[in-house]
Order: sequence, then C-alpha cells, then structure tokens
Amino acid sequence: MYIETETTPNPAALKFLPGQPVMTAGSREFATPEAAEASPLAEAIFDTGEVVNVFFGTNFVSVTAAPGADWSALKPQVIAILLDHFVSQAPLFVAASGNGISVPPEDEAVVEERAEDAEVIAAINELLETRVRPAVAGDGGDVAYRGFRDGVVYLTLQGSCAGCPSSTATLKHGIEGLLKHYVPEVVEVRAA
Repeated sequence: MYIETETTPNPAALKFLPGQPVMTAGSREFATPEAAEASPLAEAIFDTGEVVNVFFGTNFVSVTAAPGADWSALKPQVIAILLDHFVSQAPLFVAASGNGISVPPEDEAVVEERAEDAEVIAAINELLETRVRPAVAGDGGDVAYRGFRDGVVYLTLQGSCAGCPSSTATLKHGIEGLLKHYVPEVVEVRAA
C-alpha cells in the first residue's frame, strides 16, 4: 500500500491519500484529542503529540500540525499510523457504546431560517454540494452550511481549511462570489 501526500493552502496541514475510501459518506473533523477518542485512527494521530486537527474526507485524511511542529519528523509518523490502520482494515470509529463519547450534531444552524427562503436555501446547498465542496476537498477540507438569513449565508470551513491563512479569501472571494453570481438573493458569506 502507498500513501500519497499533498500540500494544502494551509502551511500547517498536509493531505494524505490512502488510495481507498476513508469515509463512505460525509466527513468528520476532530479538533481535540478528546474528540478523537471516537476514532482509533484519529486518536493515534493525535497521540504523536504534535497534531491539533484531524479531518476525514471521503478519500483523504488531512492533518494539521501544532505550531512549531516539524513536518519532516511528523509526516513519517502519520504515514506509518495510516498504513497500519488501512492494512489491518481496522474500524474507523469505535463501536457505539455511549460511554461519554459525544457526536457533534451535523449541520447545526446558527440562524433561524424562514420557510419563504426554502427555494434560495435549496439553490445555495446545490451549489455548495456540486461546486464548492469538491474544490475545498481538493485542498484537504470541507465546508458546512450553517444557515441563510437576510441575504447572508453562514458557513464553517473544516479540515485543513479551518484556520488556513487564505480561509477568509476562500469565503469572501471564492464562495461568496460564486453564490452571489448564481443566487442573486445572496449578498454576503460569513464564517460561522
């Protein structure tokens, strides 16, 4: 098995491609070692002591190194952990037991949406799914829709895109421009 690596726009993050599916559907982000307890793979990556974020996409794992971490030493450790995991075909998540492991709610809205905006919201989500998410996944991240109200779309960047120096540009110049072009009701995109 060969694990390919790619750089991301976030200099602190690398994208690892194991050549096989990671998540069968959706994505999952682990921003703390405690959150990573839900996944043996994420927990092992955090156990290196030099990681602040692990993100599972459909066919990749992006890892964000802690400030001051040296990728030349960390990268081989992460590759070894990924190889062990995928070669052994270990489960991605621990079996559900309810032992204090919390799963964050998906797509938690930050604003109360109005029924009369349903058509606009559907158009926004269609563009996010077909145009934005594939592009952001190419950089080792994902975007989560958090709501629409009064012309403002609320989004959260995840994975290597969270905290990336160019995340503001991605939201404002990339995603906002695309949404405003195709959905005239959109006047602004804000981070949620």
